[in-house]
Amino acid sequence: MLTTVVGSYPVIKMDPKSIGSKISNILGFYDDFIPSLEIAVQDQINAGIDIISDGQVRGDMIEIFARNIQGMIVDEGVPKIVGKIRADNKSIGASDLKIALNVAKNLSDDFKGNSKLFIDNKFNENCKGVKGIITGPSTLVLSCRIEGFYDRDKKERIIGDMALALKKEAHDLEKAGAVMIQIDEPFLSTGLADIATARKAIKTVTEDLKVPVSMHVCGEISEIFRDILNFPVHIIDCEFAGIKSNLEALKKEYDGTKKIGFGCIDTKTDNLEDLDQILNLINVGIRVVGKENMILDPDCGMRMLSREVAILKLRKMKETVAWL
Repeated sequence: MLTTVVGSYPVIKMDPKSIGSKISNILGFYDDFIPSLEIAVQDQINAGIDIISDGQVRGDMIEIFARNIQGMIVDEGVPKIVGKIRADNKSIGASDLKIALNVAKNLSDDFKGNSKLFIDNKFNENCKGVKGIITGPSTLVLSCRIEGFYDRDKKERIIGDMALALKKEAHDLEKAGAVMIQIDEPFLSTGLADIATARKAIKTVTEDLKVPVSMHVCGEISEIFRDILNFPVHIIDCEFAGIKSNLEALKKEYDGTKKIGFGCIDTKTDNLEDLDQILNLINVGIRVVGKENMILDPDCGMRMLSREVAILKLRKMKETVAWL
């Protein structure tokens, strides 16, 4: 079975060490996030992960987009919508994705091919690549203060404009070499998002993409699981290790129409799961979904874990795959 990550990884910043990087630092050109990105890629590959991320090292899932989409700002740590939302001419994540892909190619020959995630609508077990990650339009809008241009009660219009801006980003990530696009929509599980509006926005973001799309919805999803199965994406990714009610929702509502990103590692605790614990959980998923319809990952991002714990959890997940 293929393995992936939800996205974020512990940020390990490093001071410049080489003469060139020290000169760049003096001149103000040194990018101190690049070493952290490289570490994230290295750790994922060393753990045996198939579809890796760039580690999302430049900030949290809201701020990294709020700082780069026209009409949005971050003011004293608060993301705000202050003008007409438009895509920026420069991609938010394509450059880091290219760096991650180049690092991966240098570390492993497996990443040098042009992999496809699906072959004949089935997971390609030999696929190796980097995923592009986008924070979803509903989550971005509902996480921000609306202080200008828009009527704050017209959320559907704002989310629609956000979707158009993110559509460009999705295509930029695809062009940069993403083997899949992941859209993070945690607000769908809060009850604050309008499902119909969210579905329409996701359709806007994803239409015309040639690579598969996964939608990650963390949190308790038993009340909305049937709804999110109807979203225009290929994979629905949820937390099944840390939220047992999600597993019950999967048993009750799964209809075979989507592949499932199966969160099998609890990222909210430093405790390392034992192999049998993970194996038993995955086998429940296999009985419901079918092995051919699952891709394994941690429940959510790993940013809040230490690097040591993060890589141990990834290795344990990959070790479990060998027993399936």
